Amino acid sequence: MNLSEAKIAVVGLGYVGLPLAVEFGKILPVLGFDINKQRIIELRGGEDVTLEISTEELKEASFLSFSNDSCDLQQYKIFIITVPTPIDEVNRPNLEPLKKATKMVAQVLKSEDIVIYESTVYPGCTEEVCVPILEKNSGLTYNKDFFCGYSPERINPGDKVNTITKITKITSGSTPEIGHLIDNLYQSIITAGTYLATSIKVAEAAKVIENTQRDLNIALVNELSVIFERLDIDTLDVLNAAESKWNFLPFRPGIVGGHCIGVDPYYLTHKAEQVGYHPEIILAGRRINDTMAFYLVQKFIQKMIKNKINVSNSTVGILGITFKENCPDIRNSKVIDIISELQKWNVKTIVCDPWADPEEVQKNHNIELSDIDKKNPVDSLIVAVGHKEFRAYTPEHLKTLCKNSAPVIADVKSLYNKYQLSKQGFDVFRL
Repeated sequence: MNLSEAKIAVVGLGYVGLPLAVEFGKILPVLGFDINKQRIIELRGGEDVTLEISTEELKEASFLSFSNDSCDLQQYKIFIITVPTPIDEVNRPNLEPLKKATKMVAQVLKSEDIVIYESTVYPGCTEEVCVPILEKNSGLTYNKDFFCGYSPERINPGDKVNTITKITKITSGSTPEIGHLIDNLYQSIITAGTYLATSIKVAEAAKVIENTQRDLNIALVNELSVIFERLDIDTLDVLNAAESKWNFLPFRPGIVGGHCIGVDPYYLTHKAEQVGYHPEIILAGRRINDTMAFYLVQKFIQKMIKNKINVSNSTVGILGITFKENCPDIRNSKVIDIISELQKWNVKTIVCDPWADPEEVQKNHNIELSDIDKKNPVDSLIVAVGHKEFRAYTPEHLKTLCKNSAPVIADVKSLYNKYQLSKQGFDVFRL
């Protein structure tokens, strides 16, 4: 296949698919496909509600068109599938979106077509789960009539510095020739360069261990935070001191949510258990990180009681509900766990977030976003997300948001100087 004549369809236009479609759409004919009709209408109008791509950037992709009609996929030769791969309520991989997208592509698959997956999966998933669906629904034979590749996404939502073209891209193919073709395809847009893995399975494994490694490092500092709290030592003071050594890794404690770090390790542990191995360290890290919301609320309530705040009649302000700062993404946000734990104590919560979509929050969590200000003060505060708007707050301003004389503040992301907060009368807790 001559790459200069390649016609690409990107299936799934979320945080991963849209930036990819835009970059390819600057140099090649690209169809951006999504089953969400409203999403297509918005993108055709130059609006990206994820805030990853600006109107100007959409205009720059002059070869990019959008559709939610699967019939439009028929004229394309390279299909890049970028749909979500979440987990279910018991932390098992939910491959339904991936299977549905694969079946849809299979129905338009032709001889010499290539299907590339970017969705996070466990090692072996592409060839064990997706390829059989492609063969069954197309009537074609793998590595004879059609070919596959895997190039894991490395999108960091909200990051305007480390954008898609500036991050090295792992590539792989179902044959050596297809691997090189796919690698050359991505090299045409990735200025940071590519890394051609030896197999699809290796590329899949590389993706899941990237976030598993981060998850375990965060779990370590979260456990240290619990220990240091009992020793009456400030965790951040300890970490700052330790980082004076050149090879100490700069991880911070926190509430681990989102659709990557809080999800990907379960894909790896799922596959490990399928082959008869029960992973100890990975699951231990997951348990620690998944309980941090409960731990935070427990300590927060203890401080409220100590400060003689009537917990069951109190109102707590929550600053931020997205899973990370400066990003509207609320998927798998652990702030929801904080709110749920507070509700068990009959605490009323007021949630403020300038980045989140109020309708999406209401629809998915039945939470109404509100303002927290002098006219709507609260008894205590939990600063859960490090949005730039919240980072700009001073301790003096935060105090005006509280009606209690000795409010508790949980500075989850350590945004503020704890000594200045204390001068304003706050009882400070941070991980």
